[in-house]
Amino acid sequence: MLKSILGADTNGSAEDLRSGGVGGVASGSGSGSVGGVGGGNNVSGSASGSASASGSGNSVGALSRASCGQGSSSISSGLSAVCGQASSGSGSGSGSGSASVPGSASSSRSSVSGGSTPATVYCPACVANSSQQQQSSSAGEALQNCDSKSSKRTKPRKSASSVGCLDAQHIRNNLRMSTSSSMRSTRGVAGAASSSGSGSTAGSGSGATGAGSSSSSSTASAVIPCAASASMGSGSLAYDTSSNGSCSSVNGKAGSPGSYSCNALNVDFNSYTSTHQWTRMLECAEFVGAKRSKHTVVAYKDAMFVFGGDNGKNMLNDLIRFGVKDKSWGRACATGTPPAPRYHHSAVVSGSSMFIFGGYTGDIHSNSNLTNKNDLFEYKFFSAMWVEWKFSGRQPVPRSAHGAAVYDNKMWIYAGYDGNARLNDMWTLNLTGENHQWEEVEQMGTRPPTCCNFPVAVARDAMYVFSGQSGLQITNSLFEFHFKTRTWRRISNEPVLRGATSAPPSRRYGHTMVHHDRFLYVFGGSADSTLPNDLHCYDLDSQVWSIIQPEQNSDVPSGRVFHASAVISDAMYIFGGTVDNSVRRGDTYRFQFSSYPKCTLRDDFGKFYQEKQFCDIQFVVGDEEIRIQAHIAFVAARSKYLRNKILSAREARQQQMEKVYGVGQVDAQALNTGVGGDRVPMLEVRLAHASPEAFEIILNYIYTDRIDLKDSYSKNIIILITDIYQLAGLFTMPRLAQGCIQYLEYKINQVNVLEALYNADKSNIKIIKDHCMQFIIKEENFTEVVMSSEFSDLDKPLLVEIIRKRLHPCKLVMETSFECNIGTTLEIDLSTFLETTGKDFCDISLVLEDHVIPAHKSVLSARCTYFQGMFRSFMPPDNAVNIQIGEISPSLEAFHSLLRYIYYGETKMPPQDALYLFQAPCFYGLSNNRLHAFCKYSLEHNITFENVLQTLEASDITKIYDIKEYALKLIVKDFAKVARLPKIAGLSRELLLEIIRAVADSHGEFLTRININTDI
Repeated sequence: MLKSILGADTNGSAEDLRSGGVGGVASGSGSGSVGGVGGGNNVSGSASGSASASGSGNSVGALSRASCGQGSSSISSGLSAVCGQASSGSGSGSGSGSASVPGSASSSRSSVSGGSTPATVYCPACVANSSQQQQSSSAGEALQNCDSKSSKRTKPRKSASSVGCLDAQHIRNNLRMSTSSSMRSTRGVAGAASSSGSGSTAGSGSGATGAGSSSSSSTASAVIPCAASASMGSGSLAYDTSSNGSCSSVNGKAGSPGSYSCNALNVDFNSYTSTHQWTRMLECAEFVGAKRSKHTVVAYKDAMFVFGGDNGKNMLNDLIRFGVKDKSWGRACATGTPPAPRYHHSAVVSGSSMFIFGGYTGDIHSNSNLTNKNDLFEYKFFSAMWVEWKFSGRQPVPRSAHGAAVYDNKMWIYAGYDGNARLNDMWTLNLTGENHQWEEVEQMGTRPPTCCNFPVAVARDAMYVFSGQSGLQITNSLFEFHFKTRTWRRISNEPVLRGATSAPPSRRYGHTMVHHDRFLYVFGGSADSTLPNDLHCYDLDSQVWSIIQPEQNSDVPSGRVFHASAVISDAMYIFGGTVDNSVRRGDTYRFQFSSYPKCTLRDDFGKFYQEKQFCDIQFVVGDEEIRIQAHIAFVAARSKYLRNKILSAREARQQQMEKVYGVGQVDAQALNTGVGGDRVPMLEVRLAHASPEAFEIILNYIYTDRIDLKDSYSKNIIILITDIYQLAGLFTMPRLAQGCIQYLEYKINQVNVLEALYNADKSNIKIIKDHCMQFIIKEENFTEVVMSSEFSDLDKPLLVEIIRKRLHPCKLVMETSFECNIGTTLEIDLSTFLETTGKDFCDISLVLEDHVIPAHKSVLSARCTYFQGMFRSFMPPDNAVNIQIGEISPSLEAFHSLLRYIYYGETKMPPQDALYLFQAPCFYGLSNNRLHAFCKYSLEHNITFENVLQTLEASDITKIYDIKEYALKLIVKDFAKVARLPKIAGLSRELLLEIIRAVADSHGEFLTRININTDI
């Protein structure tokens, strides 16, 4: 039942969209008051009105409200078709009651009849302009719009008193749908109540529970998820017009201000911040705090606290605060003795305290008393008091430009600069209990080089360190320290090994790194004398780097070094830093994160390959004739060479079958699509000169775009990579070949270089041979390599060549940097395969009304449990599958958008396609709700006059009436442009009539306004 109520949003993982509704269905008569205090929003006052309701099938999550003369209506607006909302019972009633909204006048409620009635969406900025007109609205006018005997959706006519705002830009700014768990969606519990007489309901607390009582003499039926009682206290809403139409939940979860949550869509009346949007915030005034760099920033509750740094002339020790809600700067209250002025210190938060450790102190203006520190200060947020901690026994050496983190109620200090040398030691301190002694940590594994001016981030029981100042050893590698095992691990930077389409950030120092959701974000710093301002993102799940493309019209901060950043809620804030010419800054920027469910394309394909389901080709590899099964569609999509081998093998099989059964007795199409039962042999392709182990790794790359090397690095791995490189050249897979070169260059060392040189010379791989030669003749490597036992075993020509290159070294120009345009990615290959090259390999027909769409069973099965279950249990005799999404037949364009998502993860789609695809993740059993999230994104950003007719048609078919109302308003606004679009000739008669009525209503209201203004 719960799944039925939550609809598509119940599918997927915990990181998927959080959305839900809070509301109720009520009928009865009487009087009472409603009050609530939660999150700072409340409703009080008095108003009067009348209401009536008739019909059946009360929709869970429907919300009725009276404000600004608007008719009471269900905000869910027919979303039951999309969300799978449950309904039960029927009820009717009429009566009068009182409710109050501060600053609002008497309101008249129109009635609800039959199914869900669309809510009229008003621009909050324009509601106040018609507040006096709304007082003339009467209950009688509202009742005229209701046909209680009809179950059809009725569209009430609007008078001048209730028209609201028709400005398309205003509506666009305020009609917003929730896109993910991090994009201000709310989760709630729907409640239903029916009462007669008098009663009151009240709620208090910061988004806490509500309580109330009522006397009931009639009943109303509704399905109530996760609730044993249908009391209003479990799901009440308070609407406050004094807060620009904010809506606060009183059911235990903080509500999204101004949003009505309806599982599939949220209509938000507040301004919306796009994901990946940079916004410049209020700059800190000089009288509050100086412009600075080398400071620290920490986040505590809804504020960030800035301590220390330098302004270019003096070191600082002030504590200033930026509140993210009121968006204002101020000096933080502080008592006690603060730390001495300093910079390059560290700051962390544990519990309700901030801890400041170490740093560089003294007078930089006179260059006197400059020293590193190892003191520790605690700032208690509750009492605003500074306290210095005192220690006995061993302590970390004084240092600055180090890293600090908190894990398991302990503070961890790593590396830094002690005034003479860079460090890489680690210390930990228990911040709770009685034992406050520093303990040096014994580190295992591959630790980073000695470094300073680097950031750290904590995620998933580990601390991450990226780049920093390390002298000649400076690197752009990411290191992971696991707290429980106290072991370091260097994460490989070879992009092709992880399927990356972009390189990791360049080596740098003075940058910041923060953690949010499953990502690490790196911004700024000094990278080889430049100050980049791009934002890099590392996915902890896929272990892939990418560059975040900011939203259009973003205020992207300039490149800077020694700034500081912190994460508050679902956004990153950066403050200060040094820009060109050593200029300190006092500006603040906000970056809005997204938490879209991750793309599972590679994971789905990789899992499908490992499970070996529905394999339709067998490769016979090597002299041993090792048999390796795979899927034709994937192999043909990624390699032109193997694609031609498959076509040749098909032709050979056709000829063999005709010899057995006779010419003309074998259907080639049936053979290729798998129809024919047991008499059809599996297709075989022989690769006599390939290494089975190398070919298996290449197959894994074909499915996942990653090189998966599970063995430890050794000479055998060098040989294996050489074999993979050769096969990549044969199979025309240049990106894989480039990855092999990068890997060898990265892993060749003094122990394995001679083995790599021998194999490269034997296989005639010049680029690897040249790299090995350059490595051997280097001053720091030559003696060790020549004195090794393997050197004397080399062939004479190689020995001579090494000696000659040593005596007369020549500078080789070798391009070793990663280039994303070398070869094609998994997404590009499958896109081309779907559109062009895959036509010869289709083995299933998808039938959508009168259209037949050829596709590939293996790709559909890898991505959709719906097709996987179908092909496993039964196969349609005509090899055709009729396509629907729930009870809806999608448009041909929408289904092509779905196929693009299935094949190569494409999320761009027009809004009319998005409306059809809301249920697709649940219906077809996709791995998560990523497609669902981007459907909402498309609706938020892409409805224009050019596609509004398609959107109107799609919203009418899918019964998403909020979008339909919006589309009609946009059509009225831009009618002169819309009426000339070719699409309008293809609309149904009913939709054309609705457009005519909307235009007529608009003109009637316009004339009414003229008459009113003339009279005035």
